[in-house]
Amino acid sequence: MGIHDGHRQRLKDRFLSQGLSGFEDHNILELLLFYSIPRSDTNEIAHRLLNEFKTLSGVFDASVESLCKVKGISLHSATLIKLMPQLFSAYNIDKTKDITIVTSTDRAGRYFVPRFSGKSFEEVHVMLLDDKNKVLKCSKLFEGIENLTRIEIKKIVSFAILNNATKVIIAHNHPMGVAIPSKADYNTTKKLFEALELMNIELCDHIVVADDDFVSMVDSGFFAQFKY
Repeated sequence: MGIHDGHRQRLKDRFLSQGLSGFEDHNILELLLFYSIPRSDTNEIAHRLLNEFKTLSGVFDASVESLCKVKGISLHSATLIKLMPQLFSAYNIDKTKDITIVTSTDRAGRYFVPRFSGKSFEEVHVMLLDDKNKVLKCSKLFEGIENLTRIEIKKIVSFAILNNATKVIIAHNHPMGVAIPSKADYNTTKKLFEALELMNIELCDHIVVADDDFVSMVDSGFFAQFKY
């Protein structure tokens, strides 16, 4: 048995008995790295990662290139680290498969939030509904945008028409901010509302997401300014 084997087994047993409750950030990374670093002291490497990127989320959000610059982190380990947020996102998206009818802000928010998990750039997702609020399709139409004013209204309208949608809900994220619509968000939403209305398609809401939080522009009163 290697010098670290006993410690590794104890940490695994602790996780199996109580989950991550009581684990410090370096313990979480240490445990994860067991599966890419078979013999080295992963506790020391975990501390190096936290010293470099400051927080647990900072480690997971770091680029592969930056991770590989940390002593003890190979491309193999960096890949494992980068897999975690995407795996978590896929897990939560899968749990929204039961949402086939969207009739409330809460259901729309619960549907969209996991789709932006771990994203470091702005994305725009568009949900299409029929006249009974059944989800026809939801797709990411834009990514890497600096602000919402750069999206193509025509692309969203065409997407809705091609899929015979009668209603649309749009969502985008604020990766480094808070879930509060900006002036640009409002202006673009107004233009989109008007463009869809010409095609007899209703823009039902615009959801703004930041981390695990979201804000509905309808619930916030924004739509009342231009809907009628």
